[in-house]
Amino acid sequence: MELKETIKKRRSIRKFKNTDISKEIIEDLIECARIAPSAKNRQNWKFLIVKENTKNEIADIMLEKEKKSKVSLERKIYNANSSVKATANIMKEAPILILVLKQYENNWTIGDSLSIGGAIEHICLRATDLGLGSLWIRDIVYTQKEIAELVGHKDMELISAISIGYPNENPRQRPRKKLNEILEWL
Repeated sequence: MELKETIKKRRSIRKFKNTDISKEIIEDLIECARIAPSAKNRQNWKFLIVKENTKNEIADIMLEKEKKSKVSLERKIYNANSSVKATANIMKEAPILILVLKQYENNWTIGDSLSIGGAIEHICLRATDLGLGSLWIRDIVYTQKEIAELVGHKDMELISAISIGYPNENPRQRPRKKLNEILEWL
């Protein structure tokens, strides 16, 4: 598949088939992340592959926090800015969840975050190229400390997660701004 075709075909997949993914394919995805550009070549990332029970425990942590949130500013922010319940259920359905962590270091927050974003996009594009679906997940931000502790990395910051599986849907591309709305020549 040509790269531009892969880019055009990539979608956020929210429904997955109950089909296992081989270790070789998962390692291929992480290899693509490993070779992504990294600010000052820090490679300040770690990818944890989570399946079955642990994956469901992570989703349950998200669901429990959503349920327990009191009517407060925290609840308003939590519910208004996310679709945590839907995301947690998607995570349970997908056969693989990839957690993306980094070391805590305030001086490198922007550079490391940009680098990790590039690595995640490499994973998502390679998944599309292999006929897999992916969902780049932000909603773990509300429970990142609890999840990092659950997986034995409380010393690291959980930046994002990615659900991976064979797609059980074929969504159309969502509307995109026109090129002249986002491009400016000086």
